Amino acid sequence: MSCLLLFRHWKVWDALTGDELHSFEHKHIVRACAFSEDTHLLLTGGVEKILRIYDLNRPDAPPREVDKSPGSVRTVAWLHSDQTLLSSCTDMGGVRLWDVRSGKIEQTLETKSSVTSAEVSQDGRYITTADGSTIKFWDANHYGLVKSYDMPCTMESASLEPKYGNKFVAGGEDMWVRVFDFHTGNEIACNKGHHGPVHCIRFSPGGESYASGSEDGTIRIWQTGPLTNDESEALSRDGSTEKVEVTAEEVSRKIDGFHIADEGKSKEKEEAREE
Repeated sequence: MSCLLLFRHWKVWDALTGDELHSFEHKHIVRACAFSEDTHLLLTGGVEKILRIYDLNRPDAPPREVDKSPGSVRTVAWLHSDQTLLSSCTDMGGVRLWDVRSGKIEQTLETKSSVTSAEVSQDGRYITTADGSTIKFWDANHYGLVKSYDMPCTMESASLEPKYGNKFVAGGEDMWVRVFDFHTGNEIACNKGHHGPVHCIRFSPGGESYASGSEDGTIRIWQTGPLTNDESEALSRDGSTEKVEVTAEEVSRKIDGFHIADEGKSKEKEEAREE
């Protein structure tokens, strides 16, 4: 299944057939949604400052409403086997963690700027956040700050590679899609192609590619280069990738109304051509 925001409606589609399955109407603009781990529940949030949980097995039933958020909701996610909700606000810093059973905030991860992106890693170990020009990684179980890296510009979104957890991607106001080493924060690669700020970026479940969505109206899919035998041997036991070269090439595809062009070139390739 997949979901799509159409102003005040959230529509749920069959990802294989493209058929619309459900449509959920809201009273105001909705900015975020997330499927539960078992895909039976849908969490939404937006300008109304209300987190709503829809039961997809009973789509006509009224949603459960969690206590009002302190601000307009920007991001939402599930964690701890769907026992905890995560949300951030557009007009204040911090990530709030809600107990699903009580509907109350149990913890707040403090940030200086508003969090524009929050992602729970596939193995459930980390929460990745983007606030201002900082990317942070939090312990998803004890909520302590694990790593914090200053970025070259304001970043709108970040995503941790799901298979090895040794790199992360980020995009923001400078229109570039950057790849960083998780352990050191060093930039590994930088890809150009978008003509507007990057608002969302996510790895595929297997980590073989990542997608970026921009204000220019395009979604671009970047493929991470497969590791050679030599590069695989360079991976240390703790997952460090200091000696591993990572390449990214854009894949050209068509997805029902979204054109994903192949104009982007890596920064290194473009500079080489200019020389």
